Amino acid sequence: MKLSEIRKILQKKSDERVKLSYLKFIHSCGKFYGVKIPLLEKIAKEIKEPNFNLVESLWKGKFFEEKMLAVKILARISQKDPERTLKLVKKFSKGISDWAICDTLGTQGIRKVAKEKAQEIFNFSKNLAYSKNFWQRRFGIVLLLELYRQGFDKKKIENLLKTVEGDKEKYVQKVVLWLKNEIKK
Repeated sequence: MKLSEIRKILQKKSDERVKLSYLKFIHSCGKFYGVKIPLLEKIAKEIKEPNFNLVESLWKGKFFEEKMLAVKILARISQKDPERTLKLVKKFSKGISDWAICDTLGTQGIRKVAKEKAQEIFNFSKNLAYSKNFWQRRFGIVLLLELYRQGFDKKKIENLLKTVEGDKEKYVQKVVLWLKNEIKK
């Protein structure tokens, strides 16, 4: 499936109510078609030959749904090339501007390669913890969340978590609490 075909599908499936909902809850992203996440997941699964070039093309799009679809497809094909997956995750992390893309990329985007690339992901997370960009800081903690779920060293995660606990940004505070609650379970 080509990018132009995907965009036609997104336009056809758009819903003004969904668009308004996204504008309310994911306002920092900008442009929306108005396509629900479950439908994006369905579209990602229906692409017969997903590939990294399509993922990159979708990510360059200006619409939230294109970026989310890029992440969903990346999650699907990540095991084909874990190195390229991590390169893309690092590249994409620089363009995060909302919590939905941040959290999906940081969990689903790395899930299938997290065990194999755990130390590299942890080191990346550690670097992001000190970023001036709060979305980068949030993304670093979301990566820790997925690493924790995959059985990565709990002490290392807790020690890194301590360095960001006092962050003043609400989006970072929320993910810190999310990870703490996950660890308590």
